[in-house]
Amino acid sequence: MAQWQELLRLDPALQGRVSQLYERKFPREIRHCLCVLIESQDWDLAAVDENKANMCFHTLLVYLEEQWNRSIQENSVLQGPDFSGMKNYLLKHFQDKPLNLAKILSDCLKEERKILASAQGCGGTAMEQKWRELDNKVDELQRQTLDVKKEIKSLEALNEKLDYIQKTWQSQVEQHIGLAQSNAVVEEECLKRANFITQTKQMVLQQILNILTLAEQIVPTVTDVELPEWKRRQQMACIGSPVDTCLDNLQKWFTTVADVLLRLREQLQKLQDQNKKYSSTDVSDLSAPMAEIEKFALCLLTKLLANALVVEKQPVMSSLPHRPLVLKTGVRFTVTVRFLANLPEFKCLLKVKPVFDKDVEEATTVKGFRRFDINWADCKVLDVDTPDGGLVAEFGHMSLKERKTRAKGQNESRLGVTEELHIMKFVTGLQHAGLECDIEASSLPVVVISSTNQVLGAWASVMWCNVLSTSEPRNLLLFDDPPPLTWQQLSQVLSWQFLSVGQRELDKNQLSTLKDKIVDYPDDLVHWSKFSKNEGAWIWIDGILDLIKKHLVDLWRDGSIMGFVSRKKTQVLLQEKQSGTFLLRFSESNRDGAITFSWVEHTNGETHVHAVEPYTKQELSAISLPDIIYHYSLRAQRKMTRNPLLYLYPDIHKDTAFGRYYTETSAPKKVVDGYVNRRFASISDNPTPPPSPPREMDMTDMTDMDLDETMEKQYLIQELFSDLLSDLPELPDPWTSNQEMPLTQTTYADPVSSL
Repeated sequence: MAQWQELLRLDPALQGRVSQLYERKFPREIRHCLCVLIESQDWDLAAVDENKANMCFHTLLVYLEEQWNRSIQENSVLQGPDFSGMKNYLLKHFQDKPLNLAKILSDCLKEERKILASAQGCGGTAMEQKWRELDNKVDELQRQTLDVKKEIKSLEALNEKLDYIQKTWQSQVEQHIGLAQSNAVVEEECLKRANFITQTKQMVLQQILNILTLAEQIVPTVTDVELPEWKRRQQMACIGSPVDTCLDNLQKWFTTVADVLLRLREQLQKLQDQNKKYSSTDVSDLSAPMAEIEKFALCLLTKLLANALVVEKQPVMSSLPHRPLVLKTGVRFTVTVRFLANLPEFKCLLKVKPVFDKDVEEATTVKGFRRFDINWADCKVLDVDTPDGGLVAEFGHMSLKERKTRAKGQNESRLGVTEELHIMKFVTGLQHAGLECDIEASSLPVVVISSTNQVLGAWASVMWCNVLSTSEPRNLLLFDDPPPLTWQQLSQVLSWQFLSVGQRELDKNQLSTLKDKIVDYPDDLVHWSKFSKNEGAWIWIDGILDLIKKHLVDLWRDGSIMGFVSRKKTQVLLQEKQSGTFLLRFSESNRDGAITFSWVEHTNGETHVHAVEPYTKQELSAISLPDIIYHYSLRAQRKMTRNPLLYLYPDIHKDTAFGRYYTETSAPKKVVDGYVNRRFASISDNPTPPPSPPREMDMTDMTDMDLDETMEKQYLIQELFSDLLSDLPELPDPWTSNQEMPLTQTTYADPVSSL
């Protein structure tokens, strides 16, 4: 389901928050009308890549132009959305600044996802509440740090004044002997001031200690709870989950807490400098407590920064953008890392180096895993090169090369190529203001293939691994003895695959059909070998995913394809429906992905449910499925043809369901270069016996020659002028009825509002 459609189901208060996102930024009407198209574009990448921003911008313009032309052809300009006005708005405001459009939509889509997360039952509400509480703690940390800064500044003024008084009074006493009798009074006053300064220092140290105590609660929450939860969401996003993987919150928390700890260390240093400079005014030794507090602050800061490096975008090849973590030897892939403590002090300070299978050589060697080196594994400096000013480095020109380190047959792995799991790490070191720490971040397990025909098995491994391997360090020997998945786990992942490819998840009926096909264990478990090996279910499912991606995205997104429904269930669903009702389902026998339609006919008191031979990808490349449905016909006796497909299950007229996708209009076409226009027609022999002739018609009045001549003329007219006659009533069929056929008005759904 489109993200916008989910937002439309929210309560009025949350919809109001969505509406505020677009105020004075972007027309909400355009967001509504182009919801699916907008969400299909990668606006996050477009926001940082001007070429990508231009591509996305022109995609919107082309779509609006197509819809405008269609509304003109259908004479529905006043009935539908103002596509022309939308196009003019985009040209006026973003023609010269497509990057601005990309940034606006990228930010708005992220905020929409946050609003959706907050509305997803108790879990979303609890998460939002938890984040709000953490925000409040971090804000309190900042506020208290500012108070400490003010107190230390006032201490500096007090010390200066006391030091001035002491030095000035001593000078005056030396010049005026008579003032010596007042010396005791002045010394007592100075002592009072010194005691006050000491008490203030102790109070400030206690304030700093309180801040560090609060930071001691926040740092583990950020590093040990929120960061692993984000990594888990990223894992699920890699295998298709629509979860939010935005780093804004984490970066805010890491940056703010790191800044507070750095500022506290600076304030402690100022206190120490004051002690040295104004030692004559200090009546107590606070050096030991300050040293302990400094050590405490340094420990917290080290823990925070050691976890601040993350793999923002997992390894992915540009040729397989929807299947990250599958890498092919010799083929370029990209990875992006980010340092979450986004402070000016760290800009250009960190050099990150990628390393493949760091610290896992022993485990992989035991099992005979292949070893790889990274080509062009140069260090990258974390610099500010993103719109939000993040400390980011993109490794965009890396590839893998296998080491030839073992003799053939020696210490061979028991696992196949697509079951080997590898890790890429990114390492760096930080030295700043007395702080030294080693920092590293790990990718999710990747599968390295040597041939494109191994992608299918590799992606199955990636899905299986990321469902089961939920924490670090990752189990790279998972497939040595792969645990089974519950049907609940697998069904969710499979549903995400269809969401990623076709913008629509599987419903409960489709999942039920898949379960019957995949699960045959009483404990509802699916074993790795049954899912992926040889003739496993995944091969068939992946063929259907590819079929949807290449030829059926629109129909799948609209819900026009029932898809996963058995032949037996098809019979049950259709037999009670009116003649001409049909449904679309995937072939269960074609492993490469194919689709068929089944329809029902009631003849002579009998019910017949028929299915056409499935259409393959090759056939759908020549003509789209909506056009096949529109032109499909059955050839009855004596060459008469008719289209048996009238209503998409349960009772939607086929033109309402598919009219917007027809590529041929009903208007007659011109003769080009002397040739008569032709069309690709799908014709089958009628599997249903024709009904008995109606009693009202006297067949003795029509000779066989007249009958043949009449039907032959009708056949020729249909073949030559079908486009012209498509909106006219069909000629009476002498085999079925002598009644006049009603003129059926074809209606077309709004191509945008129905999304």
